[in-house]
Amino acid sequence: MKRSLIWLAACLWLVLPARAAGPDDPVRPSRLELSSPLDYQVIQRASKSKGIIPIVGRLSGGWAKGQIEARLVVGGRPGKWRRVASLSPSAGFAGSLAVPSGGWYGLEIRAVNGREALDQVSVAHVGVGEVLVVAGQSNSANHGEEKQQATTGRVVTFDGKRWQLCNDPQPGASGGGGSFLPPLGDALTKRLGVPVGFISCGIGATSVREWLPKGSTFPNPPTLVSRVRQLPGGYWECDGRAFESLVARLKQAGLQGFRAVLWHQGESDANQADTTRTLAGHLYREYLEKIIRESNRQIGWEAPWFVAQVSYHVPGDEASPDIRAAQASLWKDGVAMEGPDSDALKGALRDSGGKGVHFSGPGLREHAARWADKVVPWIERK
Repeated sequence: MKRSLIWLAACLWLVLPARAAGPDDPVRPSRLELSSPLDYQVIQRASKSKGIIPIVGRLSGGWAKGQIEARLVVGGRPGKWRRVASLSPSAGFAGSLAVPSGGWYGLEIRAVNGREALDQVSVAHVGVGEVLVVAGQSNSANHGEEKQQATTGRVVTFDGKRWQLCNDPQPGASGGGGSFLPPLGDALTKRLGVPVGFISCGIGATSVREWLPKGSTFPNPPTLVSRVRQLPGGYWECDGRAFESLVARLKQAGLQGFRAVLWHQGESDANQADTTRTLAGHLYREYLEKIIRESNRQIGWEAPWFVAQVSYHVPGDEASPDIRAAQASLWKDGVAMEGPDSDALKGALRDSGGKGVHFSGPGLREHAARWADKVVPWIERK
């Protein structure tokens, strides 16, 4: 927990200089500004029963003395004020408030100097629950046949700047259609009893080769080459854009700020029409392990990953044993945990009357149910 607070203090904008007011300066009203928490934000719970809400911001107006207090509002009833931070000459502050898992809660924060209240702000919706990152290619993103909406009112998604209710399309991912995240979030919050937040990062049609760190090389290119370039001698190199975007989104959540990454990708490496673009299974395994380990190194903690079995294209091209074996090998060797077998979702669960690679509305909901069956038991054991 100390590491998390240090990270917040180092990374958030809380050290903007503020000159102490002089005797001849005009009196300026104080203004309390928060960068954390945001409205509808879900904080990853630290244990089954509780979590720590980071309270970070600044007080403008020249005040260099005083303290920051906060209180939780549950069911419209405010609790007791608790001191969470002291004001400093910079006017920035960083503190935290321990609260029970659950929500939505209201949160009130005030700055005081002795008995004088300088300013007060409130956040209407704050939750302490589960946060999941979702990455991969189109079936991890917004390419489903029907847009989905969360029905519980306790499922949200983060676009990098603000949290919002989890209705498709998901911000941060490619595509403008449907995803499995709203029904997955509903299933999780019903079974776990806490709010759920998503950070969505999927990019349609991407090979695992396109997600590698910048400068990674490989012998044969993916079908699409906008994120790679050919080197002299015939090898190919990744430009690292997808990887850097993923790491940036992971870092936005903070140290241990999410429960796990859900990875759903493989179609663009399996059974390509141009067989020279197909990726060998052992290389898929090597590259995905590199992405997992290097992203964890860069974010500074060992984030768990779930890897689904994914290689389906269309009827008649429904699985790649080589890619499936590569994905399963990551579970068997403890690099990742077992995600659902989405190759098993066929017929009416696919778009275009069962002829497509993406999921229909019923397919998105079934996909969500299968993810929940993998993720919920694991979370409950934590």
